[in-house]
Amino acid sequence: MPASRPIWKGQLRLSLVAIPVELFSAARSGARPSFRQIHEPTGKPIHYEKVVAGVGPVDKDEIIRGFEYEKGDYVLLTNDEIDAVKLETRKTLELTQFVGACEIDPIYFDKSYFVVPTDELAEDAFRVIRDALRQTEKVGLGQLSMRGKEYLAAIKPSGTGLMLETLHYEEEIRKTDPFFSQISGKKAEADLLEVATALIEKKTAPFDAGAFKDHYQGALRDLIKRKLKSKGRKITATADEAPERPSGENVVDLMAALKESLEGGEKKKASTKRPATSKPKRKKAS
Repeated sequence: MPASRPIWKGQLRLSLVAIPVELFSAARSGARPSFRQIHEPTGKPIHYEKVVAGVGPVDKDEIIRGFEYEKGDYVLLTNDEIDAVKLETRKTLELTQFVGACEIDPIYFDKSYFVVPTDELAEDAFRVIRDALRQTEKVGLGQLSMRGKEYLAAIKPSGTGLMLETLHYEEEIRKTDPFFSQISGKKAEADLLEVATALIEKKTAPFDAGAFKDHYQGALRDLIKRKLKSKGRKITATADEAPERPSGENVVDLMAALKESLEGGEKKKASTKRPATSKPKRKKAS
Protein backbone atom coordinates (compact mmCIF):
# COMPACT_ATOMS: atom_id res chain seq x y z
CA MET A 1 0.00 0.00 0.00
CA PRO A 2 1.11 3.62 -0.53
CA ALA A 3 3.20 5.25 2.18
CA SER A 4 0.92 8.32 2.28
CA ARG A 5 -2.28 8.33 4.29
CA PRO A 6 -5.64 8.28 2.48
CA ILE A 7 -7.54 11.56 2.49
CA TRP A 8 -10.90 9.78 2.26
CA LYS A 9 -12.22 6.31 3.06
CA GLY A 10 -15.61 5.07 2.01
CA GLN A 11 -17.55 3.07 -0.54
CA LEU A 12 -17.63 3.27 -4.31
CA ARG A 13 -21.13 2.14 -5.20
CA LEU A 14 -22.66 1.03 -8.49
CA SER A 15 -26.31 0.17 -7.97
CA LEU A 16 -26.27 -2.65 -5.35
CA VAL A 17 -22.52 -3.22 -5.58
CA ALA A 18 -20.52 -1.40 -2.88
CA ILE A 19 -16.71 -1.50 -2.87
CA PRO A 20 -14.63 -0.21 0.07
CA VAL A 21 -12.02 2.17 -1.36
CA GLU A 22 -9.47 4.77 -0.30
CA LEU A 23 -8.57 8.06 -1.94
CA PHE A 24 -5.01 9.38 -2.26
CA SER A 25 -3.94 12.73 -3.70
CA ALA A 26 -2.32 12.31 -7.13
CA ALA A 27 -0.23 15.48 -6.73
CA ARG A 28 2.89 15.46 -4.59
CA SER A 29 3.04 18.13 -1.90
CA GLY A 30 6.41 19.78 -1.47
CA ALA A 31 7.38 19.28 -5.11
CA ARG A 32 7.96 23.03 -5.42
CA PRO A 33 10.00 25.27 -3.14
CA SER A 34 7.77 27.07 -0.65
CA PHE A 35 8.75 30.26 1.12
CA ARG A 36 8.08 31.71 4.55
CA GLN A 37 8.02 35.39 5.35
CA ILE A 38 11.05 36.22 7.50
CA HIS A 39 11.82 39.17 9.76
CA GLU A 40 15.13 40.28 8.19
CA PRO A 41 16.78 41.86 11.27
CA THR A 42 16.37 38.67 13.36
CA GLY A 43 16.03 35.99 10.69
CA LYS A 44 12.97 34.58 12.46
CA PRO A 45 9.71 33.56 10.71
CA ILE A 46 6.67 35.82 10.79
CA HIS A 47 3.61 34.46 12.63
CA TYR A 48 0.05 35.65 12.29
CA GLU A 49 -2.36 36.02 15.18
CA LYS A 50 -6.12 35.77 14.95
CA VAL A 51 -7.39 39.14 16.17
CA VAL A 52 -10.72 40.92 16.54
CA ALA A 53 -10.98 44.66 15.96
CA GLY A 54 -11.20 46.42 19.32
CA VAL A 55 -10.47 43.18 21.20
CA GLY A 56 -7.06 42.01 20.04
CA PRO A 57 -5.79 38.40 19.92
CA VAL A 58 -8.42 35.73 20.69
CA ASP A 59 -8.23 32.11 21.85
CA LYS A 60 -8.78 29.31 19.34
CA ASP A 61 -11.74 27.89 21.30
CA GLU A 62 -13.57 31.23 20.99
CA ILE A 63 -13.73 31.00 17.19
CA ILE A 64 -16.77 29.66 15.32
CA ARG A 65 -17.80 29.92 11.68
CA GLY A 66 -20.13 32.53 10.29
CA PHE A 67 -21.82 33.24 6.94
CA GLU A 68 -22.06 36.90 5.89
CA TYR A 69 -25.64 37.28 4.62
CA GLU A 70 -25.43 41.08 4.57
CA LYS A 71 -22.48 43.46 4.81
CA GLY A 72 -21.24 43.15 8.39
CA ASP A 73 -24.01 40.77 9.48
CA TYR A 74 -23.33 37.07 10.03
CA VAL A 75 -25.33 33.98 10.86
CA LEU A 76 -23.19 31.96 13.28
CA LEU A 77 -22.81 28.17 13.07
CA THR A 78 -21.13 25.88 15.59
CA ASN A 79 -19.14 22.81 14.54
CA ASP A 80 -21.86 20.58 16.03
CA GLU A 81 -24.54 22.29 13.93
CA ILE A 82 -22.48 21.86 10.77
CA ASP A 83 -21.68 18.23 11.60
CA ALA A 84 -25.39 17.57 12.11
CA VAL A 85 -25.99 18.16 8.39
CA LYS A 86 -25.73 14.49 7.50
CA LEU A 87 -24.99 13.64 3.88
CA GLU A 88 -25.06 10.18 2.37
CA THR A 89 -22.07 11.23 0.28
CA ARG A 90 -19.90 11.46 3.40
CA LYS A 91 -19.00 7.80 3.20
CA THR A 92 -20.41 6.76 -0.18
CA LEU A 93 -19.55 7.77 -3.73
CA GLU A 94 -22.41 6.40 -5.83
CA LEU A 95 -21.99 6.39 -9.59
CA THR A 96 -25.34 7.76 -10.71
CA GLN A 97 -24.59 8.65 -14.33
CA PHE A 98 -22.13 7.75 -17.09
CA VAL A 99 -20.93 9.96 -19.93
CA GLY A 100 -18.54 9.62 -22.84
CA ALA A 101 -14.88 9.90 -21.87
CA CYS A 102 -14.44 13.08 -23.94
CA GLU A 103 -17.75 14.78 -23.12
CA ILE A 104 -16.61 16.74 -20.07
CA ASP A 105 -15.11 20.12 -20.93
CA PRO A 106 -11.61 20.39 -19.38
CA ILE A 107 -12.64 23.67 -17.72
CA TYR A 108 -14.64 21.62 -15.19
CA PHE A 109 -11.70 19.53 -13.94
CA ASP A 110 -10.17 20.55 -10.61
CA LYS A 111 -7.97 18.02 -8.73
CA SER A 112 -6.91 14.41 -9.31
CA TYR A 113 -6.92 11.50 -6.85
CA PHE A 114 -6.00 7.81 -6.99
CA VAL A 115 -8.77 5.37 -6.05
CA VAL A 116 -7.64 1.97 -4.71
CA PRO A 117 -9.52 -0.94 -3.11
CA THR A 118 -8.96 -1.26 0.62
CA ASP A 119 -8.18 -4.99 0.54
CA GLU A 120 -7.98 -8.08 -1.69
CA LEU A 121 -11.61 -8.94 -0.99
CA ALA A 122 -12.73 -5.65 -2.61
CA GLU A 123 -10.39 -6.04 -5.57
CA ASP A 124 -12.57 -8.38 -7.66
CA ALA A 125 -15.51 -5.96 -7.80
CA PHE A 126 -13.08 -3.05 -8.22
CA ARG A 127 -11.60 -4.66 -11.35
CA VAL A 128 -15.06 -5.26 -12.80
CA ILE A 129 -15.97 -1.57 -12.60
CA ARG A 130 -12.52 -0.51 -13.88
CA ASP A 131 -12.67 -2.80 -16.91
CA ALA A 132 -16.32 -2.01 -17.66
CA LEU A 133 -15.51 1.72 -17.76
CA ARG A 134 -12.54 1.05 -20.03
CA GLN A 135 -14.50 -1.20 -22.38
CA THR A 136 -17.43 1.20 -22.71
CA GLU A 137 -15.13 4.25 -22.84
CA LYS A 138 -17.30 5.91 -20.23
CA VAL A 139 -16.68 8.08 -17.17
CA GLY A 140 -18.74 7.57 -14.03
CA LEU A 141 -20.19 10.60 -12.23
CA GLY A 142 -21.14 10.91 -8.57
CA GLN A 143 -20.76 13.06 -5.46
CA LEU A 144 -18.79 12.69 -2.25
CA SER A 145 -18.26 14.76 0.88
CA MET A 146 -14.69 15.51 1.85
CA ARG A 147 -13.13 18.09 4.16
CA GLY A 148 -16.42 19.85 4.82
CA LYS A 149 -17.49 20.16 1.19
CA GLU A 150 -19.53 18.09 -1.24
CA TYR A 151 -17.72 17.48 -4.52
CA LEU A 152 -18.91 16.47 -7.94
CA ALA A 153 -16.57 13.71 -9.07
CA ALA A 154 -15.70 11.78 -12.22
CA ILE A 155 -14.29 8.25 -12.06
CA LYS A 156 -12.26 6.79 -14.94
CA PRO A 157 -9.79 3.91 -15.39
CA SER A 158 -6.08 4.65 -15.03
CA GLY A 159 -3.61 1.80 -15.45
CA THR A 160 -4.65 -0.97 -13.07
CA GLY A 161 -6.56 1.45 -10.84
CA LEU A 162 -9.14 4.21 -11.01
CA MET A 163 -8.64 7.96 -11.13
CA LEU A 164 -11.05 10.37 -9.48
CA GLU A 165 -11.26 13.92 -10.76
CA THR A 166 -13.15 16.49 -8.70
CA LEU A 167 -15.19 18.77 -10.93
CA HIS A 168 -16.37 22.34 -10.55
CA TYR A 169 -20.12 22.81 -10.33
CA GLU A 170 -21.73 24.77 -13.15
CA GLU A 171 -22.25 27.87 -10.99
CA GLU A 172 -18.50 27.96 -10.24
CA ILE A 173 -17.56 28.39 -13.91
CA ARG A 174 -17.48 31.82 -15.51
CA LYS A 175 -19.45 32.36 -18.71
CA THR A 176 -17.31 32.73 -21.82
CA ASP A 177 -19.33 35.55 -23.43
CA PRO A 178 -17.70 38.49 -21.61
CA PHE A 179 -14.30 37.21 -22.75
CA PHE A 180 -14.96 35.81 -26.23
CA SER A 181 -17.87 37.93 -27.52
CA GLN A 182 -15.52 40.51 -29.09
CA ILE A 183 -13.57 37.84 -31.02
CA SER A 184 -14.70 37.42 -34.62
CA GLY A 185 -16.21 34.09 -35.62
CA LYS A 186 -14.90 34.53 -39.16
CA LYS A 187 -13.04 31.50 -40.52
CA ALA A 188 -9.29 31.69 -41.04
CA GLU A 189 -8.00 32.03 -44.61
CA ALA A 190 -7.67 28.62 -46.27
CA ASP A 191 -4.00 28.96 -47.31
CA LEU A 192 -2.94 30.08 -43.83
CA LEU A 193 -5.01 27.32 -42.24
CA GLU A 194 -3.37 24.72 -44.47
CA VAL A 195 0.17 25.71 -43.43
CA ALA A 196 -0.79 26.01 -39.73
CA THR A 197 -2.41 22.55 -39.86
CA ALA A 198 0.74 21.09 -41.42
CA LEU A 199 2.84 22.70 -38.66
CA ILE A 200 0.61 21.16 -35.96
CA GLU A 201 0.84 17.74 -37.61
CA LYS A 202 4.63 18.04 -37.78
CA LYS A 203 4.85 18.77 -34.06
CA THR A 204 2.31 16.12 -33.01
CA ALA A 205 3.66 13.34 -30.76
CA PRO A 206 2.42 11.06 -27.96
CA PHE A 207 1.94 12.93 -24.70
CA ASP A 208 4.95 12.68 -22.39
CA ALA A 209 4.73 14.86 -19.27
CA GLY A 210 8.38 14.10 -18.53
CA ALA A 211 9.40 16.04 -21.64
CA PHE A 212 8.39 19.30 -19.95
CA LYS A 213 10.28 20.79 -17.04
CA ASP A 214 9.38 23.64 -14.71
CA HIS A 215 12.30 25.95 -15.55
CA TYR A 216 11.35 28.55 -12.93
CA GLN A 217 11.23 26.03 -10.06
CA GLY A 218 14.51 24.50 -11.23
CA ALA A 219 16.17 27.92 -11.26
CA LEU A 220 14.78 28.63 -7.77
CA ARG A 221 16.19 25.37 -6.41
CA ASP A 222 19.57 26.17 -7.97
CA LEU A 223 19.48 29.64 -6.42
CA ILE A 224 18.70 28.15 -3.00
CA LYS A 225 21.61 25.68 -3.29
CA ARG A 226 24.05 28.43 -4.30
CA LYS A 227 22.79 30.67 -1.53
CA LEU A 228 23.44 27.91 1.02
CA LYS A 229 26.97 27.44 -0.31
CA SER A 230 27.62 31.19 -0.19
CA LYS A 231 26.73 31.29 3.55
CA GLY A 232 23.91 33.75 2.92
CA ARG A 233 25.85 36.30 0.84
CA LYS A 234 23.96 38.11 -1.90
CA ILE A 235 24.04 36.35 -5.28
CA THR A 236 23.67 38.07 -8.64
CA ALA A 237 22.37 35.88 -11.45
CA THR A 238 23.98 36.35 -14.86
CA ALA A 239 22.17 36.25 -18.18
CA ASP A 240 23.91 33.06 -19.33
CA GLU A 241 22.67 31.22 -16.24
CA ALA A 242 19.04 31.60 -17.27
CA PRO A 243 17.51 28.41 -18.72
CA GLU A 244 17.11 28.46 -22.49
CA ARG A 245 13.47 28.83 -23.46
CA PRO A 246 11.71 29.04 -26.84
CA SER A 247 11.10 32.61 -27.98
CA GLY A 248 9.14 34.10 -30.86
CA GLU A 249 9.68 37.04 -33.17
CA ASN A 250 7.28 39.86 -33.91
CA VAL A 251 5.01 38.58 -36.68
CA VAL A 252 5.11 40.83 -39.73
CA ASP A 253 4.15 38.39 -42.51
CA LEU A 254 1.97 35.62 -41.10
CA MET A 255 2.31 33.25 -44.07
CA ALA A 256 6.10 33.65 -44.19
CA ALA A 257 6.33 33.06 -40.43
CA LEU A 258 4.21 29.89 -40.66
CA LYS A 259 6.23 28.53 -43.59
CA GLU A 260 9.51 29.29 -41.85
CA SER A 261 8.26 27.52 -38.72
CA LEU A 262 7.20 24.52 -40.83
CA GLU A 263 10.64 24.35 -42.47
CA GLY A 264 12.47 24.51 -39.14
CA GLY A 265 12.67 28.23 -38.34
CA GLU A 266 16.32 28.54 -39.44
CA LYS A 267 15.78 30.79 -42.45
CA LYS A 268 16.00 34.55 -42.45
CA LYS A 269 13.37 36.53 -40.60
CA ALA A 270 9.95 36.86 -42.17
CA SER A 271 9.59 39.45 -44.97
CA THR A 272 6.97 42.16 -45.17
CA LYS A 273 4.90 40.89 -48.11
CA ARG A 274 1.61 40.50 -46.27
CA PRO A 275 1.40 42.37 -42.98
CA ALA A 276 -0.52 40.40 -40.36
CA THR A 277 -1.37 43.68 -38.66
CA SER A 278 -3.18 45.11 -41.71
CA LYS A 279 -6.60 44.37 -40.28
CA PRO A 280 -8.40 47.38 -38.80
CA LYS A 281 -8.37 47.65 -35.03
CA ARG A 282 -11.49 46.37 -33.31
CA LYS A 283 -13.73 49.10 -32.04
CA LYS A 284 -14.32 49.16 -28.34
CA ALA A 285 -17.84 48.33 -27.25
CA SER A 286 -19.75 51.43 -26.30
